[in-house]
Amino acid sequence: MLSAVFANGLRDIALAPWGLLAALAVVDLLLSFSRRKQLNYDMAQEIFIGESQTLTLQIPQMPAGLRARLAWPEGLNGESEITFVPQPDGSGMAEIQCRGVRRGVWASEHIWLCWTSRLRLFEFVPRLAFDLEVRVVPNIRLVQSGKIATTVQSALYGVKENRAIGEGSEFHQLRDFVQGMDVKSIDWKRSARRRSLVARELRAERNHHVIVALDNGYLMREDIAGLPKIDHAVTSALAVAWAAAIGGDQVGYYTYDVRPRSFVAPVEGRQAFARLRSWSSELTYSGHETNHTLALTELNARTPKRSLIIVFTDFIDTTSAELLVENLSILSKRHLLIFVAIRNQDTETLVETAPDDLDEVALLVAANQAISERRLVLERLTRLGITVLDATPETVTGRLISTYLEIKSREMI
Repeated sequence: MLSAVFANGLRDIALAPWGLLAALAVVDLLLSFSRRKQLNYDMAQEIFIGESQTLTLQIPQMPAGLRARLAWPEGLNGESEITFVPQPDGSGMAEIQCRGVRRGVWASEHIWLCWTSRLRLFEFVPRLAFDLEVRVVPNIRLVQSGKIATTVQSALYGVKENRAIGEGSEFHQLRDFVQGMDVKSIDWKRSARRRSLVARELRAERNHHVIVALDNGYLMREDIAGLPKIDHAVTSALAVAWAAAIGGDQVGYYTYDVRPRSFVAPVEGRQAFARLRSWSSELTYSGHETNHTLALTELNARTPKRSLIIVFTDFIDTTSAELLVENLSILSKRHLLIFVAIRNQDTETLVETAPDDLDEVALLVAANQAISERRLVLERLTRLGITVLDATPETVTGRLISTYLEIKSREMI
């Protein structure tokens, strides 16, 4: 326009701005030219599910305004937009919190860098190889901390052990009868041989069979507190398996969905916990509907000895729970059952929140009905003599271990 108005439309003047822009572009490229970027990273190769680890990224020569973008795999969660912070030596560093949300081995192959040129005429977006591989495993933080071992040993070998002497079912030793002891503890045959009163000391029986039964159907894939129900169940199962191993019991495990998947007979010692941890790490997420009739019938056939069976499962309403209740009632005639259901606090929050429109009223009514039907099913299980634990993800592990210790102390198995 300027050349047309002031210079009678001379082409040379009209092309001058474009030539100047081309020269600036060449200068900008020369000023911004550098070697291929090398990105270093550091992160733990294993993450407990539900916990976070820090991913540290470092680049030796950082251009101004360097950013990065990382596409996280399904099992990992973190910030996708990454900003680098310049360091005194001219390098750049970024720290990102990475959280494990699905069990398995997850890899990220590429990362995209982004920065502008010196004169801000260009934006560079190279893709770099990023061979990050992280294994997300079941959470055994409570086991590593020693809290479970301290609790179980205090309960079984501390004051409660002394109180259990004479009240258990397993023979411990003979001792001279003294005044104040229970007359029923006198062994009359041995007393007649020795011609002095001898009493039997009994203690709580050990070496019970404890079987962890995990429902891996599609209902257990529901997310609660950022993790699927099955992962909360696996964490609690590992904790109680460790407690049972320390308590001297034999631990086995069983998993099922549309059909029985795997069964391992109870084994004593801490090797049972190691096997359970390895097995649970490889447990896949299933999308099938659970067949409780087939699964619980198979479990009943595989466990002829009376055992403590801990069933981790869930249901939607009374209709879908009919077969579950029926088969649990059959199983409870021979075994001692603990029914563990993980409660969703979001449903309770809906009931406690006042609705603002008709849609929220309908949601409130549906949530209230679901809670009522859930309560009816749990009450039916309780009347059948089944110990029911309906707990939130934060409290289910502690309540389950307390229930196990109470069953041990009361000699209910």
